[in-house]
Amino acid sequence: MNDIDTILERLRQNEEITKKFHEIETRILSIVNFRDLFEVLLVLIKEKFNVPYVWLSMIDQSEVSSLIQSLETSESLKEKINIIAREDFLNLIDRRLDPLLANHDMEPFKELLPKNQNYFIKSIAVAPISLDGEIIGSLNQADFSRSRFQPGIDTSRLEQLAVKVSLCLSNVTAHEKLKFLAFHDPLTGLLNRRVMETVLKREFNRSRRYAGILSVVFLDLDDFKGINDRYGHDRGDDVLKHVAKNLLDMSRDSDVVARFAGDEFVYILPETSPANAENLMSRIRDHLKAHPLEVEDTLIPVSISFGVATTEDDRIETADQLLKKADEMLYTSKKLKKAHM
Repeated sequence: MNDIDTILERLRQNEEITKKFHEIETRILSIVNFRDLFEVLLVLIKEKFNVPYVWLSMIDQSEVSSLIQSLETSESLKEKINIIAREDFLNLIDRRLDPLLANHDMEPFKELLPKNQNYFIKSIAVAPISLDGEIIGSLNQADFSRSRFQPGIDTSRLEQLAVKVSLCLSNVTAHEKLKFLAFHDPLTGLLNRRVMETVLKREFNRSRRYAGILSVVFLDLDDFKGINDRYGHDRGDDVLKHVAKNLLDMSRDSDVVARFAGDEFVYILPETSPANAENLMSRIRDHLKAHPLEVEDTLIPVSISFGVATTEDDRIETADQLLKKADEMLYTSKKLKKAHM
């Protein structure tokens, strides 16, 4: 092949590569949710460029990583996302904004790999992505060929793609935040009252249809006003978040936890007898008592009271009555607790 043919072939290859990047950019620009954005992006890169490994790294506690972790994502997508500590990530990429290529000493880059995934890599391309000017992670590609991402090759198109992904993230994040706030309590991240009431009616009807058991727990914090008065309202918010996290951590996948109002929470427990519901709440109460909230070297004790109602009670005919009964049982519980103080 002479020089002209070589040049023409190179131009043809460059045109083909440019076309593939354009197709990817066109597909992702109209997407408004994380799952579709990431799944489409990763699949397209892998298919169009025949890259063995394509995944994302997200800086822990960034706005995007927090939203992703709070949303339901597919198992396949979870296998393509790695959450990494901010300083570890920035040190790994040497705090650069342009794509990083490497094909030697791959050991440090294992921190970027998705957990529980066995990637056999000899070269890697790490393209930082940002949200509103702040680095939040990277789009990563890797190959078992050492020459695939050899340092020194042109990364301008990869950098351009990273910019487009960053722009998409800004749009998608705005949409996901609005959607999240429509269904969740903004402080605790739990389902809000409106969604809880919808879920409760659905589960109540299901228990009636299939002759199952449904238990509902109404709980609140003991002397929450005293916590606000003693430690301030910011610490009061921290206590609510602390309780919400523990409720979620100690619940099953089938359970539903929601913030009702103020310091009140509701637990919806499908296929759970009142005795088992009581046992669960006793464990949660004891756990919170044994693990006070620690904020700035201050220990804030947390105590809860709860009431349990169940569809085994023949007098309960509606979901609203079930919730009201749980509230009444909570009131009785608090009354008894005060009487023994």
